[in-house]
Parts: sequence; structure tokens; C-alpha cells
Amino acid sequence: MKTKFLFPNRFKRIGWIILVPSAILGILIFFGIVDFKFLEVKVFAIYSGSLLPGGETVFGVINENISEEIFEILCIVGAILVAFSKEKQEDEFIAKTRLESLVWATYINYAILILCLILFYGTGFLYVLWFNMFTLLIFFIIRFYYILYKS
Repeated sequence: MKTKFLFPNRFKRIGWIILVPSAILGILIFFGIVDFKFLEVKVFAIYSGSLLPGGETVFGVINENISEEIFEILCIVGAILVAFSKEKQEDEFIAKTRLESLVWATYINYAILILCLILFYGTGFLYVLWFNMFTLLIFFIIRFYYILYKS
């Protein structure tokens, strides 16, 4: 079966190699267990807000530790490679399972987001949005590979 928009199968292994360590390190950074001081650099920011009055930067250079951003990008890239790489034997069943898993993951992701809109406020909701960057892909990967494993 001819598939469009999917990466070759060999990218799946690369995706796992990127996803697992970057997710672990990202979680450790998020909870403040690990800190990469050497990644504190000056970066261009379109907007950077601060809780202090006058602490906003608009279109300027700020000093920032970019470790979170690096591992977030690596997690997203790794998850995309895992989720959207072809299987060794790509057939109609795989294509149907892939589509159904993507629809299922979207429904679950937005159901959880709606629930969080009702139950989380302030900074807590910002954390929900941060995690929400990854949950759609993670839900898709879990369901897709679970269905493949089951069959």
C-alpha cells in the first residue's frame, strides 16, 4: 500500500532514541531535579513576561536557560518520528488503525483539556497547557501500538 506523509520505518528507531532520554531529562528539568547551567544563554524573544512590574521584554534579547526548550523540541520530534513512521508491513489494517488511533487520541486529549479547563486555574492551568503539547502524540502512540500488539 502506498502511503503519503509517513517517514520510512528506520526513523522509528531514531524517534525512540530521541524521545525516551529527552522525555526523562525534560521531566527531571521540569521538577528542578536537574539543571544545565551551561545552557544559560542570551536569546531573542518576541515576548517574555515577568511577574515584576516593568519586567516584560518585547522584541528583545533576554538571558534564558534553554534546556527546557531543547528537550521539549526533542520530545516533540521524537514522538512525531515514532508516531508517523511506517511499519515494516504497512497495509490497510495498519492505515485504518493509525487513523482510528489518531481520532481516538484527539477525542481523549480534548476531553481531558476540557476537564482541566473546568478544574485548573492560574499557574496550574499553564502547567496543563505545557503537558498538553505532548499528550496528543503520546495518546496516539500508546493506542496505536496497543492495538497492533493486541492483534
